[in-house]
Amino acid sequence: MRLVRPSWQHVSVETARLDVWLWSVRLTPTRSVATDLCRAGRVTVNGAPAKAAMIVKVGDRIEARIAQRQRVVEVVRVINKRVGAPVAAECMVDHSPPVARDTEAPVLQRDRGTGRPTKRDRRQIDRLRGS
Repeated sequence: MRLVRPSWQHVSVETARLDVWLWSVRLTPTRSVATDLCRAGRVTVNGAPAKAAMIVKVGDRIEARIAQRQRVVEVVRVINKRVGAPVAAECMVDHSPPVARDTEAPVLQRDRGTGRPTKRDRRQIDRLRGS
């Protein structure tokens, strides 16, 4: 007799590709973004630069610069299929530093009902934002 598992139970595997794992645990929106991060040298595994095809196993420490934020995660469970957010959170331990908030940034707010910003307003807004 063959044992059939429900589709919601994801079987943990022993190893997986780095780019697949980053995508599976929802650190990157697509696998190609994970591959591009590895090519750009923004991902290290256990302190060494990593390629997308590098094998990830339980206990590895992954450091990645994703969307202007430094992420440091430890692999607790290896998966190679994209899963829901609660399951993905169980597959890693996040050691990332807290996000620094800029408290000195001016609050940009326009009065309600004033319509679209004029060209002059737009330039002033850009100047305040530092663009």
